[in-house]
Amino acid sequence: MNNYKIIHGDCLKYLSREKIPQGVDLTFLDPPFNQDKEYNSWNDNLPEDKYWQMMKDVCKDVFGITSNGGAIYFMQREKNTEFVLECLRETGWSLQNLIIWKKKTSAVPCTNKLGKHYQVIGFATKGNRPRVFNRLRIFPPLPPNYKYERENGVYLTDVWDDIRELTSGYFAGDEAIRKENGERFHKQQSPIALLLRIILSSTKIGDTVLDPFAGTGTALVVAEQLGRKSIGIEIDLDNVRGIKHRLAEMSGADNALRFYKEYIYTENLKEIWYVDSVFSVPKKKEELKLFKL
Repeated sequence: MNNYKIIHGDCLKYLSREKIPQGVDLTFLDPPFNQDKEYNSWNDNLPEDKYWQMMKDVCKDVFGITSNGGAIYFMQREKNTEFVLECLRETGWSLQNLIIWKKKTSAVPCTNKLGKHYQVIGFATKGNRPRVFNRLRIFPPLPPNYKYERENGVYLTDVWDDIRELTSGYFAGDEAIRKENGERFHKQQSPIALLLRIILSSTKIGDTVLDPFAGTGTALVVAEQLGRKSIGIEIDLDNVRGIKHRLAEMSGADNALRFYKEYIYTENLKEIWYVDSVFSVPKKKEELKLFKL
């Protein structure tokens, strides 16, 4: 369908009605976490006050271009929960849920406190009620202490413990994009399953999805398959090239249809999942692409 737009630059220069006149229905906000990681075009070691003022500026500008009832999903480290809530509250957003994304394969051990095993995602809307909210029913694996399979799945809650993150090392899996030499292209790549859940929950076919820190473009990849329009803003030119390549030649690992069965008990699934996808069946492992930069 090619209903996406990729902008190279600083998102704060583009988050306005002049630059994005059609408006936005859903924003996925997953910025660098200010952890002093190495980025080509970004200082990830800003003073805390400067970093969080920038996050407030982004939230405020996104609010201004969002449709009434439109949503934002703001992902951050668990230690920054209070700042996420403050950013959303002070820029006009109405909190709907604080989602806990529990990691499946990695935990950060600590010597003087409990180990860290989750991230937070603040789900908020422009106005008290969402313009779109699809009550998803999921079909996760049966817990070990359950004897019988669920007949029609369960409604999605605010604890997401069934989505595997793309860790930076051994457990990254086939979905992790790699360079020709086998190295990870981007160590903070968001998984298809995460964006699939967010976009299915808070948009309908034809809506516009925005990712101001587009990274590897997962939000755009999923939006394209689900029949949504999308806008990605990315400051790193290598990432921009990578997103374009990824969208032009989607790999089997990017196929959102492989998760379709997990949502089959959602009542309006056929109305919100655009099935005339760029994929028909998942491609073979050996057909997965590598980025050539």
